[in-house]
Amino acid sequence: MTKFLEFYFDFISPYSFLAYKKLISIKKDDRPNIVYKPILLGALHKLGEITPPAFNERKMKNMKNDCELVAKKNNIKFKWNDKFPINSLNLMRGYLVVDNQLKNKFFEASFDAYWKNNIDISNKECVRDILKICKLDENIFFERIQNQKTKDELRELTSSAFEKNIFGAPTFVVNNKIFWGQDILDYALDEYYS
Repeated sequence: MTKFLEFYFDFISPYSFLAYKKLISIKKDDRPNIVYKPILLGALHKLGEITPPAFNERKMKNMKNDCELVAKKNNIKFKWNDKFPINSLNLMRGYLVVDNQLKNKFFEASFDAYWKNNIDISNKECVRDILKICKLDENIFFERIQNQKTKDELRELTSSAFEKNIFGAPTFVVNNKIFWGQDILDYALDEYYS
């Protein structure tokens, strides 16, 4: 039976970005089999009646400092986005509609745009730039993300995460065990390799 690590993420989450960069820094032959699970973090928080750190001044200040410390310690190029928080809906739906062979490229380009290059990924022109990097047809992309099936799929993934008691991003699931936060990634990897 193939073992895998589920990675619940939202492009708006700086901690998801940092966890992703830590995962891809693992030597390719040693890297876990990752199944990416897109969710809408805002909708997940709403379901759980959670006030996100972005709307709490004290938490927000600490979160920014925390992310910068983690990035520096792990040699990750990181820039706190001036437009945080934004609506990541189009890119989260986009991850679902991109062909499988381009998903990794789209994933990295979207995360890098927001958390490395300080780009407003809620802006349609900026999304077009990401699509160009990935060599994706923008007309097909924008048509597919408005498809009701795509909308329902992202909603279902978010609801399913909530039903599993997932309340934030990143969250990792290995052997039906939940590990929340980029700082707990090592424990999820220990579980994966055990």
